[in-house]
Amino acid sequence: MKKGLTIIELLVAMTMLSLIMGAIIGIFTAVVRGQMRALASQQLLDQTSYVMEYTGRALRMAKKDSDGACTGTAHLNYVKTHSGNGIKFLNYKDECQEFYWATTTETSKLKEKIGDNDAVDLTSDKMEVISFNIGPDNSWDQDDELQPRVTIFLDIRGKLTGLKTTEQPEIKVQTTVSQRNLDTLE
Repeated sequence: MKKGLTIIELLVAMTMLSLIMGAIIGIFTAVVRGQMRALASQQLLDQTSYVMEYTGRALRMAKKDSDGACTGTAHLNYVKTHSGNGIKFLNYKDECQEFYWATTTETSKLKEKIGDNDAVDLTSDKMEVISFNIGPDNSWDQDDELQPRVTIFLDIRGKLTGLKTTEQPEIKVQTTVSQRNLDTLE
């Protein structure tokens, strides 16, 4: 008697093999997608950390604009720009410096402008700034003995290719920075 496989046994074996291969491919795809999300989250965290540290340090080192050449009003430490989505101040090198949120139909970035130089991007093309707000501006004048402080609100999302918009990582950060130089009444 010849031993061999019947067509039914062959179909059952192929079906089982297909199911096992489908499960393995599904697991592999999920792992790759998870790795992409983790990478996007890490990139977003790195860039957000850099932006917050850089802007915070610059705002901490700001000086009082005694003649108003930068802020437009004498004795101000900071002034809001771009409808509350930017801040301008005199930096420690006596240069007028500004951070602001710039949006176009293609991009939404955080930018920096120093003096008369062109603005430069603080965030990369792999990031989308959803909002950038500055507050409270009631502590920036010289009419009190309170140390000037700036609160930064930043909402930023990754733009990694291969992930849907709903899968993109997003970070919302708020920090308050107090000016390093002692603010005294003149």
